[in-house]
Amino acid sequence: MRYSLPDRTGELAEFREYAQAWIGLIRKYGGTHHGYFVPGTNNDSLPDPTFSFPGLGVAAPPDVAFALFSFPNVEAYDQYRMAVAEDEGCKAATARVDETRCFSGYERSFLVPIFD
Repeated sequence: MRYSLPDRTGELAEFREYAQAWIGLIRKYGGTHHGYFVPGTNNDSLPDPTFSFPGLGVAAPPDVAFALFSFPNVEAYDQYRMAVAEDEGCKAATARVDETRCFSGYERSFLVPIFD
């Protein structure tokens, strides 16, 4: 998932709380959460994002975050979707997003992995 983050001070802390809630929910219902990836801060030592393939790469916008999670198969994912809709933790996380607006939008992609 790719999240659009608002450009407001303090929102990243609220987004981190949201992320922690969903990591637990994914795991609770049989998924593997591979983490949330958020923008670095001024205190982080990060490389220049355009270092590879000069002339082709550009820096991504600074207001995006990513989450990666997986389920063993589509059926397990469908079961998770049905179960989590009734979960009190899910309801609380959703209410918290409505309250804080810790992200302003998201895109969901279904991908298949490439391993060696």
